[in-house]
Parts: sequence; structure tokens; C-alpha cells
Amino acid sequence: MRFPLRPPLTSRDWLLLAGSVGMLLGLARLLDGQDHLPFDEQLLNGLGERLSGVSRGVLVLIYRMSGVGFTGSLVCLSLLFLIRKRWWHDLKLLVCATAGILAIVDLWLKPLFDRARPLDRLLHVDGRSFPSGHAAGAIAFYLAMVAILSWHHPRLRWPLTLAAVAWIALIWLSTLAARAHWPTDLLAGGAVGSAWLTICLAYWRATRPSPQP
Repeated sequence: MRFPLRPPLTSRDWLLLAGSVGMLLGLARLLDGQDHLPFDEQLLNGLGERLSGVSRGVLVLIYRMSGVGFTGSLVCLSLLFLIRKRWWHDLKLLVCATAGILAIVDLWLKPLFDRARPLDRLLHVDGRSFPSGHAAGAIAFYLAMVAILSWHHPRLRWPLTLAAVAWIALIWLSTLAARAHWPTDLLAGGAVGSAWLTICLAYWRATRPSPQP
């Protein structure tokens, strides 16, 4: 099977890619070397004031559950599932989406921007802050799996999409509740995750074979 050298992006893909890259560049310009912005602090403080002790505790627990250990285990289980089903083309997509976003965020963008996390976070979190790997990784992994499962089971497309979007939104909310990231970190992470997944899905669509039972 011939692999296209240029990303076979549709007009919709180009629009999403341009919007995502534009958002990342706009946020980076807005930061301009600052560790935090006034409205970042206001949003975190406003959310904290509206959360009760119980709801905050639940959200912090969700943040812990959606961390590297839990998500890494889910990725490994998903890879084993794809291997067992012999969905080799889909396996390439998942590896590319998850490993690629990890490299882009942790090895390139975070060292580049070198932004500190909020000081008064509710749990110990290492690493730099911008863009959020939580936000980027959630989009790359969960929506890649939605695309894969929807291709083989079209009737599940909308239930899977709604469930994934709801879970991603809950991860973002829990990240803010734990004060592990600034709100602009999440927006940047979402932009990076969306851009990378768009490219991965474009290659996947262009080269995928017919669905196997």
C-alpha cells in the first residue's frame, strides 16, 4: 500500500488544523514569558469558590484516575485489544496518536515554553505546565479510539463520541479543580491534541483497508 507523503487533509481538516495552530500561537504570544495571567488566576479562584469539599474531592480523585498510570494502562489494554482483533491499520493510528502527542508535548513544547504550574495545587504534580499533556493526551487517545471503534461499528459512533467528549470535559474540569494547570494550559493542550489527531486521522482514512469483521 502506497503511503502518501503529503497529509491527505480535507478542507475541514485544514480549517481545524489552522484553528488549532492559531489558538496555540495566540496563547503563546499572550503568555510572552509570563508564568500566569490575571484571568487564569481569576478562573481558578472562581471555580474553587463554587466547589464544595465533596465535589472538589471527587474531581481531584478523577484527576488522579486520569493520570499517566491509569491512562497508560488504558492505552496498553487498547493496543492489546487491537492486536487481538488483528486490526493492524488501527494499531498504527493509536500508536502514532498517543506516542506522537507524548513526544510533541513533553519533549518539545513544554521545554520550549517552560511555564510553571500553579503554586497552590491540591496534589503533587511534576513537570512544566504549558501546554497540558492531560488535555492533549485525552483528545488524542479517546477520540482516536472513537474513530477506530466507529469505523468497525458505525451504530456506536454517536454514543461513543458523546461518552468520550463528556469524559474529556470531566478530565479538564478535574484538572482545574486540582489546580494542576492554568486554564490556558488546557486550551493549548486541546489545540495541540486536536491538530495532531487531525493529521493522524487524515493518514489513517487515506490508507485504511475495508473494515474487517
